[in-house]
Amino acid sequence: MFEILEKKQLNVNTVWMIVKAERVAKSCLPGQFVIVRSHKDAERIPLTICDYDREKGTVTIVFQVVGAGTEIMKELKEGECFADVVGPLGNPSELCSLDKEELKKKKIVFVAGGLGTAPVYCQLKWLHDNGVPADAIVGARTKDIVILEDLMTAATGNLYITTDDGSYGRAGMVTNTLQDLVEKEGKSYDLCVAIGPMIMMKFVAKLTKELNIPTIVSMNPIMVDGTGMCGACRVLVGGEVKFACVDGPEFDGHQVDFENAMKRAQQYKTQEGRAKLALEEGATHHGGCGQCNG
Repeated sequence: MFEILEKKQLNVNTVWMIVKAERVAKSCLPGQFVIVRSHKDAERIPLTICDYDREKGTVTIVFQVVGAGTEIMKELKEGECFADVVGPLGNPSELCSLDKEELKKKKIVFVAGGLGTAPVYCQLKWLHDNGVPADAIVGARTKDIVILEDLMTAATGNLYITTDDGSYGRAGMVTNTLQDLVEKEGKSYDLCVAIGPMIMMKFVAKLTKELNIPTIVSMNPIMVDGTGMCGACRVLVGGEVKFACVDGPEFDGHQVDFENAMKRAQQYKTQEGRAKLALEEGATHHGGCGQCNG
């Protein structure tokens, strides 16, 4: 049973839970995700892992209430259980495979937007536990929706909070802060990891390409089965078809076709759009999601 051990509301639309999932906790690494169901007939919802504790056999998830499935999840209480917590899915962050001593020589900056703060925290904590300092920029529309600030502060070398309206931290977009750090404050970085809304990752990747900073992004397209069977999470990377659930979710940000990914996400919302995608994408569409009559 996947019991909810702890639950708290981070803000009006964001919920944090610690869930008993021993087999996931035993083998997961930063960058991977799980798919959860609140009950046996519920929607399958993919969520990037925010934290894990191997000894306690728990994983931490953070989600926003954006539809019926997450509204039902929000109503679950401590002591109640999820029907399923499947994972770990996807590939771990490539940072986890690097030699620790070589990793310590790298200057890394993370850029998190909104809910992307949760998976960024997981990677920052792993780096911190392995003696690797890293900077982090966290962006939000307003002060009220900044999440996990205390945890992020403890796990990072330097934390820069930005808000679109200037109500907290630095004013403006995360790209403004990243550009200022490099061009005005003398920072230099060997790697940028950006996780958040697709439009944010697009512009971070655009800027880092100009700044000559290699960049990793974590793609979060629509996902159904999480095993590469349905094709819903199809993305173009360097002109090649990839599937975020099995080939990612992390990719070279300078190779991702963000325009295609954003257009596809919009098309996938309607039955007509899904049918058009199936026609356009042919054999690379897969069509096994049950939504395109495939």
